[in-house]
Amino acid sequence: MTAAGSVAELSVAVDAGGTFTDIVLVDRASGQRWQAKVPSTPADRSQAFADGIAQILAQAGHVAAQVTHVLHGTTVATNAILEHKGTQAGLLTTAGFRHVLEIGRHDIPRHENLYSWVKPRRPIPPEHVLEARERLAADGSVVTPLEEADVREAAAEFRRLGVQAVAVCFLHAYADPRHEQRAGAILAEALPGIPITLSTEVLPVFREYERSMATALNAYVMPAVATYVRRVEQRLRDGGIAAPLLLMKSSGGVIRGEGAARQPVQTALSGPAAGVVGARAVGLRAGHPRLITLDVGGTSADISLIDGEPRLTSEGRVGDWPLTLPMIDIHTIGAGGGSIARVSPEGALLVGPESAGADPGPVAYGRGGEAPTLTDANLVLGRLPPSLLDGGIRLDVAAAARAIEAQIAKPLGLSLQDAARGIVAVADNAMAGAIRVVSVQRGHDPQDFSLLPFGGAGPLQAGAIARLLGMKRILVPARPGVLSAEGLLAAPLRNEFARTVMLRAPLTDVAPLANAFGALDAEAAAWLVAESVPEAAREIRWRAGMRYMHQGFELYVDWPGRSADAASLAEAVERFHAQHEQLYTFAQRDTPVEVVTLEVTALGRLPGPAAEAAPPAGETTPAGDALVHLEDGPARVPVWRRDALGAGAVLRGPGIVVQMDATTWLHPGDVATLDAFGNLVVEVG
Repeated sequence: MTAAGSVAELSVAVDAGGTFTDIVLVDRASGQRWQAKVPSTPADRSQAFADGIAQILAQAGHVAAQVTHVLHGTTVATNAILEHKGTQAGLLTTAGFRHVLEIGRHDIPRHENLYSWVKPRRPIPPEHVLEARERLAADGSVVTPLEEADVREAAAEFRRLGVQAVAVCFLHAYADPRHEQRAGAILAEALPGIPITLSTEVLPVFREYERSMATALNAYVMPAVATYVRRVEQRLRDGGIAAPLLLMKSSGGVIRGEGAARQPVQTALSGPAAGVVGARAVGLRAGHPRLITLDVGGTSADISLIDGEPRLTSEGRVGDWPLTLPMIDIHTIGAGGGSIARVSPEGALLVGPESAGADPGPVAYGRGGEAPTLTDANLVLGRLPPSLLDGGIRLDVAAAARAIEAQIAKPLGLSLQDAARGIVAVADNAMAGAIRVVSVQRGHDPQDFSLLPFGGAGPLQAGAIARLLGMKRILVPARPGVLSAEGLLAAPLRNEFARTVMLRAPLTDVAPLANAFGALDAEAAAWLVAESVPEAAREIRWRAGMRYMHQGFELYVDWPGRSADAASLAEAVERFHAQHEQLYTFAQRDTPVEVVTLEVTALGRLPGPAAEAAPPAGETTPAGDALVHLEDGPARVPVWRRDALGAGAVLRGPGIVVQMDATTWLHPGDVATLDAFGNLVVEVG
């Protein structure tokens, strides 16, 4: 270990979850890592952030001045959207489009009742949506000039309404941003101190409802995120850390704190995205590039598919609302360790989506929780040890058993163990169904992938879920409970630049395509220079949203290289056909293809930490044993300490592997081998 006070290049990554805040400290030169978990502080999340950094620096024997990188995954924007706790915001739009948010789309969510579904409350109510006379055609030509007096009147009305942020979204502004920019300047002058969001800065692509919603959500969460970023940066300064703050984006890269404060909606899936980035890094290093990730925390399970690279989508949602920014394709369900089990009035056993969260938490935590949870069920079955976080949290087995007995077992006429098994089975099936959404429904067979579970509860549930899906291999990372924090260390600086071009079929002239791609590429290159990314660490990627003539929606394909000539266009079209066939089982190769939207991604590769190898193989003698209630009755099974195992160690289930940040349950027939990087590679029995 580097002595305190000596020169070291330390990176600290902080992932703030609903129950715990995870911290990883790494010496980038040696690869040595330290990890910690502290309870999240919902009243002021920056407090857990500061406490965790102070704790891990003390644990490692380092000082704040040695920290050169601070990376952070945050749920501030996510929670504000999900809990409808954003600021009072206003929207300025083109005359005649005041109800764009209210009208939305004429569709009903597939799992809702056709006759009883009610549209969710919009982030900006109709009385806070004002209009200005102006109009652009789809090609950017001016139909009606901007009436600046309308903008000034709107500013006065916003002031009277007491709004704390304003969004501006004009019709077809993506084709020419000048009307929006002028309106933004007038509003900024008339409303000093009120943040202004322009759609051309957030999402300069077509589809008025989706673009308006993204811009509205950005304004809706901007004050909360900006306040949080300022608070965190102040805590860093107070703690003696001068390194800049980098926040994780939903698309799998990081941006500086000031960028997140201006476009906070980019961080809406910050934490889950970091986990997928970390899982990809683990998989590539271990030789498993095809993965299905299962991140099970205290309140939710986040699932994603990685086929060499994580899949990006522009059709994401956060809560009730569409968010069509580029983001990692992550499917989330309300199934986590804190998910509450209950019996419905009809006598059905339900688990989640309601969660006990961090406060009061599961019954076994002894913090006032009264409803049994998935964690309580695993504890009663003996799969969880009687304490977590290396003794930091003592679990009350008897209290958990009493809650399950009274609220689940007796009402259903089951034994205590059968009730607990039922709770676990309901949660497992819900997670398996979510995995089918990102795999089978996307044209992939889960059996062709390895399951990579992480989060505090992921490795506990993975064995049963793999069996439900017919998956043969599970890859449990060395530090599954803090993988989202570790993913931050693997994330590049990233920014996306997009433009709708609407190039109709037949695509005979590639000049407009080349011009548009060239302009976006220049923006991306300029951003990398502004971010001081060394030339050797820069990467620029192109994508195109394409569709068949007369289709209403497009698919995004990776563009071959960085040239827009006839050959690259032909290859991109073939990629589109192949992707369409994979998703929908057919391709219409005799139908002309249109190019709708172009996207250019700028990546700045941060220096990665050195790989940390597992110690050589040593004793695999269990540290003890535990009484576990198996399907065919109770049995004593071995308990291994993860940190006592060396590379090449072989473990045979049934058994339990315990460590500070997670617990792995090996089912009967499972065979687990510790690889050279400390991962447990489980061959499913």
